[in-house]
Amino acid sequence: MEFMILTGMSGAGKSRAADTLEDMGYLCVDNMPAAFIPKFAEMYRQSANKSKKVAFVIDVRGEIEFDTLISELDALKARGDSCTTLFVDCDNSVIINRYKETRRIHPLVPIKNLGMNDAIELERKMLKPIKDYSDYVIDTSYLSVRQLRDKIFAINPDRNKNELMITCMSFGFKHGIVNDADLVFDVRCFPNPFYITELRDKTGLEADVRDYVFSSGDTQKFLEKLYDMLNYLIPLYAKEGKTQLTIAIGCTGGKHRSVAIAEAVGKVLSEHNKTVIVHRDIAKIYDSVK
Repeated sequence: MEFMILTGMSGAGKSRAADTLEDMGYLCVDNMPAAFIPKFAEMYRQSANKSKKVAFVIDVRGEIEFDTLISELDALKARGDSCTTLFVDCDNSVIINRYKETRRIHPLVPIKNLGMNDAIELERKMLKPIKDYSDYVIDTSYLSVRQLRDKIFAINPDRNKNELMITCMSFGFKHGIVNDADLVFDVRCFPNPFYITELRDKTGLEADVRDYVFSSGDTQKFLEKLYDMLNYLIPLYAKEGKTQLTIAIGCTGGKHRSVAIAEAVGKVLSEHNKTVIVHRDIAKIYDSVK
């Protein structure tokens, strides 16, 4: 049988991820205590249910001691079952904003009588063992629901095991570097549309901004060399067994140059790889330039 453990930070998108797994044919079981998983698996094997895929959705309320969960998962694998662990993560600031928008309370706030920030930090500490153990970690901080679905579909155990899931992300250095990036490219050396009055309030997704960025011969040469590098590196990452690769392309504010170039790179990579394009800072205010 095929089992999936879905866990991660509260507010990071487990419910959305579970919806996607259901669309993929998984039976999703919410907050199953780890000690019950082997018994459930045995009973389910003997049932008339035709589904061969089960996902256990476990959060910090359902599994205080994740050592138990890890040992039970190891036992399932030892019996020959396929068992994949997916951890959804998210930046603290984004989690706080999501709770504000939904007017909900973090589960550890009432349980531990903590403030929001302390509850999130405690949860990170509690979840660290299972995060380190996980086969896949997806950071949902800047993903749309569609992009999250694409990433989950890409880790389907039925997919080609040598296929990388590539995230091509634009960002602005003024808003901080991409923490989980594997490769970072700085494109601040290319002509900046910010200084063109009619382009300043637009983004790299619009044709006139894109045309301006790519009108530079230096930009074209950069792309040629970048494609050569990626064509060389990506098969090596896949051969090494890497399953996720994040390519971050940064300009000053993350609105013009990096967006246009990330779109171009992502579209080229998508011809031969499962690729998601993310624009982390495109909606942020571009109020200063260096």
